[in-house]
Amino acid sequence: MFTGIVQGTGLIRAIDSPAPDFRRFTVELPEHLAGGLETGASVAHNGCCLTVTRVSGCLAEFDLMAETLAKTNLGSLKAGDRVNLERAARFGDEIGGHVMSGHIMATVEIIRIDENGLNRTLWFRLPEKLKPYLFAKGFVGLDGCSLTVGIVGDDAFCVHLIPETLERTLFGSRRAGDAVNLEIDAQTQAVVDTVARVMAQKGFQAA
Repeated sequence: MFTGIVQGTGLIRAIDSPAPDFRRFTVELPEHLAGGLETGASVAHNGCCLTVTRVSGCLAEFDLMAETLAKTNLGSLKAGDRVNLERAARFGDEIGGHVMSGHIMATVEIIRIDENGLNRTLWFRLPEKLKPYLFAKGFVGLDGCSLTVGIVGDDAFCVHLIPETLERTLFGSRRAGDAVNLEIDAQTQAVVDTVARVMAQKGFQAA
C-alpha cells in the first residue's frame, strides 16, 4: 500500500535483460529511502509496485516481468533515467494523499501543458474505458503522485500542479508526448462498478 506522496526520485544505474520479456533494474535510491531497506520490501517506481530482490547500500535491484513492461512506462526506460519513488506505507503513517495499490491500470499521454506564473496544468488523453472513473475533484494516481482531477472532458482530463510537486517529482521535467502511469482510485472504481452492475441487473442502461 502507498499514499501517493512521492518521497524522492531514483537514478536507474543499470538495466539487465536476461530474456526479451524480463528486465532487472539497478536503482540508486536517495539515502533517506535506502535506510533499513530489505529484500522483499515494496517500492513504487512511477507508481508501479516493485519488489526489492537485492540491496547493497543505496543500490537496490528490482525484477520487472512482461506484464509490467507492457502495461507501464517502465518498459521504455533506460539507464540514466529517473523514476519517482515511494516506499510502502506502514500502519500509523500519515496518509497525505490517498490509498494506492501500486497496480497501474494504463499509461496516458500528456497532450498539453499550460503554464501561468507558478501554476502548471497538465492535460492527458483520456482512454474511453477509464472515463467512468475520473471526475472533477476526484483522486487519481499519476506516476505515483496522488493528484486531484481538475476538468474532465470527452477525451481529455487535467490536473493542476503546485511548485512543490514540480520540484520533488518528475513532473517538473515532463513534456507533451510523455507517457505517464495511471492508477484509478480503488474506492471510486468499486462504487462505479457496483452501481453499474446493480443498474444492469435491474434493466437500466448507463447514459
